[in-house]
Amino acid sequence: MTAVDDDAPALAGAIVYHAGEVCKSVDHLWRVLGEVSIPISGLTDDRQQHKVANGTEPMARVYLYQKIYDLAQSEVADRLKTRPSLLKTLDLDKAPSQQSLSYAWKQFSEQTKLTLNAAATGIAREAVDRGVIMEARVPIIPDEDDIDEDGDEPTVTREHVREHGSKIVELARRHAFGEFDSHRADNRVYEDEQILDLFASTCLTQGSAHSEGEAGWFLDENDTCDDSTFLRVIKQFAMLADQEVSVSLQDQQIEDIVAFTEVFREYLMDTFDTATENILQTIRYENPFDDRHVVAAVDFTHVPYHVWPWIDKDEQISKSTYPPMVSGYVDDGELKHGYTFATITIVGNDVPIILGIEGVKEHSEWEPADAPADSKADVVERLLSRAQQYVDLDEILLDRGFYAKEVRAEINGRGLLYTMPVPKYEPDYRSIKKIKSKEGVDRAVNHDVPVGIDGDVDHTAEYLYEPATSDDADGAYAVFVTNRDHVDPDEIAHVTNSYSRRWDIENQYKSVKAYLPKTSSTDYRVRLFNFTFAALLYNLWRLTDFLVKVDMEREIRSPPVVTARTFVRAVGHSLREVG
Repeated sequence: MTAVDDDAPALAGAIVYHAGEVCKSVDHLWRVLGEVSIPISGLTDDRQQHKVANGTEPMARVYLYQKIYDLAQSEVADRLKTRPSLLKTLDLDKAPSQQSLSYAWKQFSEQTKLTLNAAATGIAREAVDRGVIMEARVPIIPDEDDIDEDGDEPTVTREHVREHGSKIVELARRHAFGEFDSHRADNRVYEDEQILDLFASTCLTQGSAHSEGEAGWFLDENDTCDDSTFLRVIKQFAMLADQEVSVSLQDQQIEDIVAFTEVFREYLMDTFDTATENILQTIRYENPFDDRHVVAAVDFTHVPYHVWPWIDKDEQISKSTYPPMVSGYVDDGELKHGYTFATITIVGNDVPIILGIEGVKEHSEWEPADAPADSKADVVERLLSRAQQYVDLDEILLDRGFYAKEVRAEINGRGLLYTMPVPKYEPDYRSIKKIKSKEGVDRAVNHDVPVGIDGDVDHTAEYLYEPATSDDADGAYAVFVTNRDHVDPDEIAHVTNSYSRRWDIENQYKSVKAYLPKTSSTDYRVRLFNFTFAALLYNLWRLTDFLVKVDMEREIRSPPVVTARTFVRAVGHSLREVG
């Protein structure tokens, strides 16, 4: 095919114009590249077309993809090989090798490359201007004024990062918030987006429905509803369109309340999953989970409920109206009460995104013996199922509270590694000395300990004994269990040191709780929505910081460029502009 050189600028302009039109109807950049019209009669491709697996048009789309995302040919080949959806979108019959890409680019004329380069720049700008971010981060193509010459390498200016960071905040917020639906009538006074913006404001100030409604009345803000409307819509966000509560939850039996909770818990978690998927698709291009060993942490956290469950504890007389989702827990040696939530979060070298949430019903001593409760194995199963929708996991780190053979069997059955501390063990060092050890190493391993389920051996595990480091553990050993194959004594330190990455989740809980609004409601729909939305804000913060780090070429696990406090202010500014 031979192109006329004078037509190159016009051809690039035509491609970009059509890409802009496509942006109006699609929601991510892959689809733009897949649907944009590329007149191949204006391109020069000297390959013998009858001998190639992929013709000029799909290879031109691949070229645009590579240039927009600034990838090496090896990276492009790897992504096409591992992402069937991308292969299909770009209309390729088979994934080209790096050698095939190299050969094709050499057979494109210089004028063709110039045309496609110009088209790539224009398409990227159209995608940014029209808010297309799904399946790709916002492509940053600075103007010359946005470049600082510092030494030998140019760097993106703080002004440029600030401008595009603000776009990231708003676009990510829109894609996440848009998944919540209250199913109210079309003649409603306040739109769902207004309610969610109000709720976000409540989270960011750690206010309450009452305080926000009161402030709206005082400031005469017409877009601020009263607190009763606010709470009513929040409950509707957690319910199916045709679901009703005919009898007050407080007047129902515990079995009915728990059964009802299961329905709206699943519905709300599906909404969180979709919003999370949108967030992850926003950063998928950057390979946020590209570590060779992807690790996730599972843990419980509690949101305090400051009400005593007993009328008379000595007589074992409990309050009949006490919220059934509240349970007791020990914090710093003190018995407390609160709502329990479990999460699964990426830790280690990858972006610490929350991939799943589960509200947990535990059995409490003030409840009937036959009161329903969630098993830890079921909670872990649901969390793993949610997380594995998005990422290929390799290892799960758990707190000692999950030490149960059913939990370990669930993880092992998925082909994943697990590591967790053992809550109780025989501290007699004489028994430890019998375990096969290595001379000169003050650690030991008990190999191939069977894990039995229903009378059968499900798998075998390694028990790792390591001297405890805490000051009050004089002479005691910390014990960990893992399903790794035959851990040598000199490998114990590596395994236990890797377990320390689980502490990322503790920092996560501090951030999530910093976003929780205040409430006195005992309605679990409100409590679960509060935690879910706070977790979503946490994910949006991590997304924003991740993308800014990419633009600044910072290490992903370096200290945040955009702190949680800065993100709060940015979202608040975004809400004020939208309002």
